[in-house]
Amino acid sequence: MSINGSLRSLAIIIIVTSALFAAAGCHSGSSSESSASVLTDTKLVDQNGNTISLESLKGKPMVVDFIYTSCPGPCLMETAKFANVALRLGNDLGSKVTLVSISVDPEHDGPKQLLNYSHQQGADEKGWYFLTGGPADVDKALAGFKLSRQIEPDGSVGHLVDMMLVGPDGRLVREYNGEIVNAQDIVDDVKKTLNNG
Repeated sequence: MSINGSLRSLAIIIIVTSALFAAAGCHSGSSSESSASVLTDTKLVDQNGNTISLESLKGKPMVVDFIYTSCPGPCLMETAKFANVALRLGNDLGSKVTLVSISVDPEHDGPKQLLNYSHQQGADEKGWYFLTGGPADVDKALAGFKLSRQIEPDGSVGHLVDMMLVGPDGRLVREYNGEIVNAQDIVDDVKKTLNNG
């Protein structure tokens, strides 16, 4: 094979590999062109015992993550990241933007556990909802985001490290890998959504 042939083959391999990585979403955030709302009308309960549906929170940009209170690590990191987002949003949190953390362990996380968790993590902020409910209700809410809970054979809960930016109309704007995205990138995207709103 000639050198030109080898270089051409190498270039094709690089292009195909790059396309595969892009298709696999190997970056911290990906835009979404979803035309349907990801917010269901399923009734959930917040950390203060109030019944609420995600759909009722339409009208403001919303950033959503998925946690559970007995989580040994990733959820604490995600909650700390959300606390950083809350700090950077300042007075816009609650008035213009909503944060939502949904428990993926509703069998053990009731409002009391979520309230204690929010206090322990310094996350007791106006405009930040910690939500739980019956397992079927949580499953339905997660299905709106095309996610599902993972319960391991030993009963432990699988981690969902997804974070989602939802527009005021309930449509998915951006999805993040919660382990690698930084708080400022989320805030920048929220501000763009507010400006476009």
